[in-house]
Amino acid sequence: MNHNLMGVINLIHEPDELESLTTGRCLATVPFGARYRLIDFTMSSMVNSGISNVGVFAHTKYRSLMDHLGSGSHWDLHHRQSGLFVLPPVAEDMSDLHKGDLFHFFQHRDFFLRSKAEYVVVARSHMICNIDFNLVLADHLAKGADITVVCKRQSDHLSGKARKVELDASRRVIGMQDHYGRMKSDLVSMEMYVMKKELLLDLVETSLAQGQDHLVRHAIMSRFDALHINGYLYEGYLGIINTMTSYYRNSLELLKPQVWRELFFEPGPIFTKVKDEPPASYLEGAKASNSLIANGCVIEGTVINSILFRGVKVRKGAVVRNSIIMQNGEVGEGSSLDHVIMDKEVHIEAGRDIRGVIDAPYLANKRKVI
Repeated sequence: MNHNLMGVINLIHEPDELESLTTGRCLATVPFGARYRLIDFTMSSMVNSGISNVGVFAHTKYRSLMDHLGSGSHWDLHHRQSGLFVLPPVAEDMSDLHKGDLFHFFQHRDFFLRSKAEYVVVARSHMICNIDFNLVLADHLAKGADITVVCKRQSDHLSGKARKVELDASRRVIGMQDHYGRMKSDLVSMEMYVMKKELLLDLVETSLAQGQDHLVRHAIMSRFDALHINGYLYEGYLGIINTMTSYYRNSLELLKPQVWRELFFEPGPIFTKVKDEPPASYLEGAKASNSLIANGCVIEGTVINSILFRGVKVRKGAVVRNSIIMQNGEVGEGSSLDHVIMDKEVHIEAGRDIRGVIDAPYLANKRKVI
């Protein structure tokens, strides 16, 4: 275990343009890849890096987050002294929910003070990757940096929105966008920051005393001259999921074997909440090609280039193309779907023809009957 590094998954004011997919759930628990949630990738990367103390700073709509994470046992984080801590916002009134992440870090400063770790990695949940934070920490120490920002050269974001970064020849950060501007750079911030825990707590108190409450916008971007802020270049697969189109396009990227292997198994496996389901059943007449089909599915029709979550039923004569069908969805007999996203427990009646396009897939709300 890496007792020198603690993890923070920061869900405070995460960017969210996923329409009805986040009506009743936070961005971190949006289903992805047939059986996972977005937060599983950051959580698994931390666990695979030996981090045994992880704090999830919840913000809003976190009922599904609590249900998914549970005690942390699926990530081997159910320890007595360290382990997983889900930290809901401490808000005296609704106005406190609009305050930045530094305010919420301050409210839960005991979480940081109890840990014996010297360094902390602060990350988001919408950056889908499989990263070894030990390599980031080693680079941070070798550079003698105060803060290290994990970056990725990526010209095509698959419609995801990301903060752009500029580095000098020594990889020192010399420019960073305030949110999503028009900086001409193919280097994006993965919203992952490594620094000493002591420095983070100092930034929290100093910034709040100055009336500033955002980690990146206030505590980091205003201190380019005062602090040595280093850029670490990540070489693996990165999916940026914070818009409806980016969710759809990154999901279909998983159908590429190279992307699947790189994201889910290198450098370590991605863990999620385990459910006991029977294997998928393919009945007489069923056809499936280039698709991810989870346990518990019953296929009688045709599935092409699609992602089916647990318990999905595709009835006889139905055709599902380029679509994402979440848990317990059902496609009725003879129906045709193309470029469709179905949230959980959606029922498509027999003989329906539903079509979207790649940049505007048709989205069926949770438990809807069509």
